[in-house]
Amino acid sequence: MELLSEIKESSVCPSTKPPEKPMDCSEVLFNGHNISGVYTLWPMSRVLTSESVKAYCDMDTEGGGWTVIQRRGNFSRPVDYFYKTWEEYKRGFGLLSEDFWIGNDVIHAFSNQKLYSVRFDLTDYNGTKAHAVYNKFWIDDEDHSYRLHISGYHGNAGDSMLVHDNQKFSTKDKKNDNSKTTHCAVYNKGAWWYNNCHQVNLNGLYVKSTFNYTGIIWRGFREFKTLESTEIKIRPYNFLKQ
Repeated sequence: MELLSEIKESSVCPSTKPPEKPMDCSEVLFNGHNISGVYTLWPMSRVLTSESVKAYCDMDTEGGGWTVIQRRGNFSRPVDYFYKTWEEYKRGFGLLSEDFWIGNDVIHAFSNQKLYSVRFDLTDYNGTKAHAVYNKFWIDDEDHSYRLHISGYHGNAGDSMLVHDNQKFSTKDKKNDNSKTTHCAVYNKGAWWYNNCHQVNLNGLYVKSTFNYTGIIWRGFREFKTLESTEIKIRPYNFLKQ
């Protein structure tokens, strides 16, 4: 894992020429576009096939340049809108201007083109905010069940993703968790890198509750009290050094 991190980090070459086809939101910002919104991106692995991706770019948080890969909030969806199948999580779903999952294939394409950090922004029902940043983040491809690699925590939400590191992705129709007694995605009504089962469940049911394992959970922030909104976003690890 460390060798892969070193290879990714060393593959980033500084350039003063704006990229014609930005491969993430940090390059969109480098091109002079500093307004948050939806942009067209070309992940490195898809340039030769001319497969572009639409993504929401956060140009406001901590210097901007974040590619948003998930958002939850009160957008009048069914409470179980994120309780979807493997194929749906593979392709992605939702509206980039509202709540969405960008798709595991796309997350894999983004997170393996260079070394990325990931940021989780969380808000509870009292309006209290917290965040967690991990310096290193990527997921494997579908053949390896989108296994998660995440490390280097800092922030004020608590290191709740630690237990999910090196776990495969699970959905209601594909159990990849480590529980011998429970199908974690079914039991928790979501989809995630479940271990045995979770400390984080950001794709759970959208319910307002004082205590609910199946809701939107970040245990280090509010134990098992559900959250009102979340965003997950990625940015090159060396972004602030450029």
